[in-house]
Amino acid sequence: MGAAMRRIHVGNALSAFGLGFTVPYLYVYVAQVRGLGPVTAGMVLAVFAVAALIVLPLAGRAIVRRGPLPVLLAALLTAAVGSLGLGLSASAATVLLSAAALGAGQAVMQPALATMIVDCSGPETRSRAFATQFFLQNLGLGVGGLIGGHLVDPTKAGSFTLLFSIEAAMFLLLVVVMSTVRMPRSPRIDGAPGQSAKGSWKQLLGNRAMVQLCVLGFVLFFACYGQFESGLSAYGVEAAGISTSTLGTALAANTLMIVVAQFAVLRFVERRKRSRVIASVGLIWAVAWAVAGYAGLGGASQEMATAAFVSTYALFGLGEAMLSPTLAPLVADLAPAGMAGQYNSAFALVKQLALAVGPAVGGPLAASLHAPYIVVFLLFSLGITVLALRLGRQLTAVQDQPSVAGSRVVAQSGAEQAPARA
Repeated sequence: MGAAMRRIHVGNALSAFGLGFTVPYLYVYVAQVRGLGPVTAGMVLAVFAVAALIVLPLAGRAIVRRGPLPVLLAALLTAAVGSLGLGLSASAATVLLSAAALGAGQAVMQPALATMIVDCSGPETRSRAFATQFFLQNLGLGVGGLIGGHLVDPTKAGSFTLLFSIEAAMFLLLVVVMSTVRMPRSPRIDGAPGQSAKGSWKQLLGNRAMVQLCVLGFVLFFACYGQFESGLSAYGVEAAGISTSTLGTALAANTLMIVVAQFAVLRFVERRKRSRVIASVGLIWAVAWAVAGYAGLGGASQEMATAAFVSTYALFGLGEAMLSPTLAPLVADLAPAGMAGQYNSAFALVKQLALAVGPAVGGPLAASLHAPYIVVFLLFSLGITVLALRLGRQLTAVQDQPSVAGSRVVAQSGAEQAPARA
């Protein structure tokens, strides 16, 4: 990795650390420590999602026009203001405004950092770069949550003020670090249409492969990430009799699987078609839902139910490790020259929509209708396989399997050199 890529990965890790550092404790902080009640606490979590949905369509155009680095620095400053504001807020209005700033800043960081990775990598290194990003994000989330949990004390508001102040300082430190990044100039293609440089949404929607990838991405995030902290946990408690401590163990198993398997899986993924890798993830997640069904509906002993439930999260982690070097590089390869920021923002917007809809649908269904919940999301997982195979028909050979391009270059180079040696 070059110096720029190393700093980008530091940015990814620290931004994820900040998310894990404070977000798990927001509800307790707002509802109990500040005494604003569960309604306001719920509104704060909703504001995070709404702020992201508002700013992401604008972020794409800003990245295309100004470049990803200035947009990232603005997002970091916004997040720092929001984090510090949350730590000092005592009224509902200031808490909601601060949450909106923090949510907007964190949402814009994702496509900005992803676009920087695209600009600093080539097709042959992009999958590994995004796999490293995902690895560091999960590591940052886990370490942030662990440290934050040891700092907070629900009986002392000052401990939460310290927590949010540290997060704000971390974002400001990240501004200094990222300001030293020297981004390569994005390549320009003569004769490229003007609307491409302007980041036209109309052009994006006209890209059939990108539209299909966005549909696939919505189903992926809806059927997996959108269920982690709502539907699946509710199902585990209500149907499988899982304790809250076991839920923590299951989430740890998910993170551990990603950390352990990420680079081993990368070797498997790099030489295979992306569409088939995503299709296999759908099958793995279908197995995960079947195992979850056994945990809650199979009449197993509590020990077996617990083991099955933890295995469900581990299987989801295996699928996530396969997706990280696949989805984001595919978004980048589908983007025309100069449009990576627009495409990354659009995909981040789809992800945010899925994460907003997933808990709203899965939570109530899992709590009351256990068997239908498992069947519905098992079918969604099989739908991922179908959608991925259909997407493969819209991709070029190089888009679906970048290693093909490398082999063709070698073959052509050998063919050209043979006459010279003769």
